[in-house]
Amino acid sequence: MKAAYTVFHARAGDHNDLAMPGAAAIGNALLGQTGIAPTTIGNFEPALNKGWREELEAAMPALRLMQDRLESVFAEGSASVAATSRCAVSLATLPVVIKHHPSACVVWFDAHADLNTPGSTTTGYLGGLVLAGAAGLWNSDLGAGLSLNSLILVGQRDLDPFEQELIEQFAIPHIRPTDDLPAALRQAISGRPIYIHLDCDVLEPGIVPTDYCHEGGLTLDDLLVCSQEIAEHRVVGIEIAEFQNAWDQSGGSVSPGPLLQAIDPILALFRSRT
Repeated sequence: MKAAYTVFHARAGDHNDLAMPGAAAIGNALLGQTGIAPTTIGNFEPALNKGWREELEAAMPALRLMQDRLESVFAEGSASVAATSRCAVSLATLPVVIKHHPSACVVWFDAHADLNTPGSTTTGYLGGLVLAGAAGLWNSDLGAGLSLNSLILVGQRDLDPFEQELIEQFAIPHIRPTDDLPAALRQAISGRPIYIHLDCDVLEPGIVPTDYCHEGGLTLDDLLVCSQEIAEHRVVGIEIAEFQNAWDQSGGSVSPGPLLQAIDPILALFRSRT
């Protein structure tokens, strides 16, 4: 599969204004690697810092544009490589992925499970409701279709009781940072096509700038060995979320280069077809 490149450049539950330029930085780096300019979805708007309902309403026009973009990408037989700023963008992407690739598993790299519903969340953060929305446990108005049996969690270490109960109830594979990562991934993937979500907070704090920081995460070497294993399978897409372009609002820009190098085995699958 050849790849189509996309940058989501609108707010989607942002706590600050660093992930939109972070997504643009990833897009520029991919342009440098491939010579292909990514399609940009949405326009910069300052973060709202509101509850999930207000954030979803504000983001909805851009999220619908993102759905239209992925519909076109998959309909033409391409894979999707996207910088999606915040995890909440996956409310738009995942229903389209499952529509076009119903046999795919979703490998979700994240410090969190993002399996809360509006009724179970303790924070009201839109990004924490993503997988539950895509699975139809609540209605985001962006579609559903994700089976929890197709989900593979990697790196989660901040789980709410509601999420833990779902993981146990549906026997969702949960690969911890201390596990044998390639072997655990190989067993969980079980030969299926793969769609990857990479939230940068899956990494140990201090490696790349991101909004949430939880100790005990993956290293870049861990991410590299995961990418090498995943690249042995059929990959239908990858989305890179929560990369911030600076450590704080007043800081200098940080390159996404080391992050992209760690997932290069996956990205290389598509460069050879462009």
